[in-house]
Amino acid sequence: MTPSATNDAGLNNVPGEVLLIDKPSGWTSFDVVNKLRRAAGGLKMGHAGTLDPMATGLLIICTGRKRKEIDRFTGLDKEYLAEVRLGIRTASYDRETEPVEERSTEGIAEEKIREVMREFAGPQMQIPPMWSAVQVDGKRLYKLARKGIEIERPARPIVVHEIELVECAVPRLVMRIACSKGTYVRSLVNDIGMRLGCGACLTALRRTRIGPYGVDDAWGIPQAVAHLEESFARSL
Repeated sequence: MTPSATNDAGLNNVPGEVLLIDKPSGWTSFDVVNKLRRAAGGLKMGHAGTLDPMATGLLIICTGRKRKEIDRFTGLDKEYLAEVRLGIRTASYDRETEPVEERSTEGIAEEKIREVMREFAGPQMQIPPMWSAVQVDGKRLYKLARKGIEIERPARPIVVHEIELVECAVPRLVMRIACSKGTYVRSLVNDIGMRLGCGACLTALRRTRIGPYGVDDAWGIPQAVAHLEESFARSL
């Protein structure tokens, strides 16, 4: 990077790099981009695939001219570890909103859970949750949801490549899910809970893989900030 990179034209011409970031809980994907952009002196960058604020795990950040490659990453399959609470349903399908229904989980055996999960493997149509950034008729669904408005949402094709029960201590479950882009794990969890008859909500989510890229190779925010600050300082 040269001093000319301090203006917009220069920032657009920086070769850039692809950063693997382990996003902490409580941060939006945009929060991560803003933090790293400041560390890099305003370098242009963007993320390839949003994670909900509650979620943790792999976020791919493309800087400089590497931003032109973002689409190459957004289309890749994803893998998640999902922590699930049976017996509780919420409007957002996760713990970001209050429970709207609670049911007993008595009699729900591990084999039944595995059987139902198997039904959700493969290609399928999925309805996105109201509490999402999906646009319908030009309106963000979550903005309508905040007003208590629910509308019909068109189902979208997804593929669940693998779904595995990693831990089972009813009412708490941990699932490993490998899926196509555009899959809402929250919706999948809600649908599984409804099929079991007790309801379910997502209590924690960690993205462990995007295509061939794993979270074990990712930097935490402090490491990424230090790297970008050092790179920016060398350019001055």
